[in-house]
Amino acid sequence: LAALISLSFGGAVGLMFLMLGCALPQYNQYWPLFVLFFYILSPIPYCIARRLVDDTDATSNACKELAIFLTTGIVVSAFGLPIVFARAQLIYWGACALVLTGNTVIFATILGFFLVFGSNDDFSWQQW
Repeated sequence: LAALISLSFGGAVGLMFLMLGCALPQYNQYWPLFVLFFYILSPIPYCIARRLVDDTDATSNACKELAIFLTTGIVVSAFGLPIVFARAQLIYWGACALVLTGNTVIFATILGFFLVFGSNDDFSWQQW
């Protein structure tokens, strides 16, 4: 229960940083909200690979490696998009810093979710 509460708090704090980067009066640009797509897309490759791969052998396999590679690409893109927006002067650098802080908190929360609920016990994410 404590893990679930702390994960929800982390998600709320991360989204708060993202919204502050968009909605503060001195920034007032909503381009950084496009990183929400990366938040949604990031766990999908790993979830699909966990369904397809049996964990009986201890060696690495190509499906899991590809899923980690795609997830890494999505996460790097989520960090790169606000920087590209700031370099193109679509958003201010202060908004970029807030969005990057929010990205760090959100992706740490997603990682924490998979570390806490990723095992194959009775209460796991595979039931959802």
